Amino acid sequence: MTARPLLIAALWALALPGHAASPPAAPVDRAIAAYADGRLPEAAAGFRQLAAQGNALARYNLAMMHLRDELPRSRVPEARRLLEQAAGQGFVRAELALGELHEQGRLGRVDLVQAQRWFLRAAEHGSADGQLAVGTAFFLGRGAARDMAQAARWFREAANGGDVGAQYLLASLYEQGDGVPRDLRLARYWYDIAARNGDEAAPFKRQEIDARIESERQPDGA
Repeated sequence: MTARPLLIAALWALALPGHAASPPAAPVDRAIAAYADGRLPEAAAGFRQLAAQGNALARYNLAMMHLRDELPRSRVPEARRLLEQAAGQGFVRAELALGELHEQGRLGRVDLVQAQRWFLRAAEHGSADGQLAVGTAFFLGRGAARDMAQAARWFREAANGGDVGAQYLLASLYEQGDGVPRDLRLARYWYDIAARNGDEAAPFKRQEIDARIESERQPDGA
C-alpha cells in the first residue's frame, strides 16, 4: 500500500500539459483518490474510462495496475499496449516503463536493444532516469555498443538534471579520462556536487582528488 501514493504522485507530476483530447481533471482526480485509498475496482473503472478517451495518465495508471496484478484479469500484454499508447502521446513515464519491461524480460524474454530504444526516447525527452539508463548501457555495452564518449554525454545530462549517481559516475570518467579528456578539476567539481547531494563515497573521492591536485602543483624535488 505504501507505494501507491508515491506512484500516483509521480504520475500526476509527469502528466503532460496541453494534451489534445484529455478529459477534465476532476475524473482523473477521483480515480487517483480511489487508487490511493485502496479502492482498486473503482480506480480501475475510472482509469479504464479515461484511457478509452485518450488520457495518457490514465493509460499509464491502468497499465501499472496490470503489471502489479491489481486487476481481476491482469495481463502484461495489455499493459504493454496501454504503455505504448501513452508513450505515443509523449508520456515519458510510459517510455521508461517500456524500457523496464524489455530489460526485465516481462514480455517473454530480455531484450536489451529494445530497452535501450525506449530509455533513449525518455532520455531525449529530458528524463534523468532515462539518461542514466542510456549512459549505463553505453558504459557497459549492454543493449548498445560500448561507447564511453556516449556514456559521458548521457551521464552529464543526467548529472545536470540532479541525478546523484550520474554525478559520481561522470566525476570518475573525468578522473580516469574515459570518454572525456582526463581533468582532475572537473572530476573534483562533480565529486563535490555528488557529495553535497548525499553520495557517501564522494567526500572521500573529493579529498583524494584534492591531494592529487596539490601534489601535481608541487615542483619536482620539492
